[in-house]
Amino acid sequence: MGCRGVCAIVAAVSGGERVVLGGALSEARAEALRAEALRIYGRYQREFVEALGLCPWAVRAREEGHVAVRVVLDDPAAEAALAATEALAADEEVQVGLLVLPRAAYDRSTHEAFVSELREQHAAGHGGSPPFAMAAFHPDAEPDLDHPARLVPFIRRSPDPTIQLVRLTSLEAVRRRAGDRGTAFMDLSTLDLAQLLSAPAQPPLHERVADKNRETIAAMGVAEAEAILATIARDRDAAYARVGEETP
Repeated sequence: MGCRGVCAIVAAVSGGERVVLGGALSEARAEALRAEALRIYGRYQREFVEALGLCPWAVRAREEGHVAVRVVLDDPAAEAALAATEALAADEEVQVGLLVLPRAAYDRSTHEAFVSELREQHAAGHGGSPPFAMAAFHPDAEPDLDHPARLVPFIRRSPDPTIQLVRLTSLEAVRRRAGDRGTAFMDLSTLDLAQLLSAPAQPPLHERVADKNRETIAAMGVAEAEAILATIARDRDAAYARVGEETP
């Protein structure tokens, strides 16, 4: 399925209506919106994700210049998102990419479908071995502390629909350093089998991060976490109104 297929899925789920807000953009208005979207996403990154330690590698990756944030304003967004993804994939310095879609007006399930199709297109363009893994971030997500995995959408409650791109080679390197190892990363000649069998099995890295994040949110209180996100959302609404952009 090509870019038209991605657009068709979004249109079908949204009742066939356009999924961008505010009509055509002048160059000046586009630049103003892009600047505000970058600033607002930066607040979410620093004041929520980094301040609460929700991603153990976020600060280092950003400070070392390995994070790139791009704002997608073009319509259809699917073609622009794929083009932005491939441009970032070509830059080996980029370990984490973020595609922010401030004009997208669809709900979380539609955004997830959009990202799923984009993921397929990205993989197809690289012979089934894509440079990036992808995750959907969306402002519509309620906190659920019943299980660590159920809290993940709340952790990913970005101010605008956003697509996170993580370079798979970097992700694998992090997993190796964090202890998610198979025999490919063990020196079998020095392996103490008895010690290995007696050691408790360690959960996968993503489960450990999810467990820690639930502990963090529970300890600080859901209300306080939601207050941080609500403040950023109000800033977004006011900022976009100043440049003549509607918000969902």
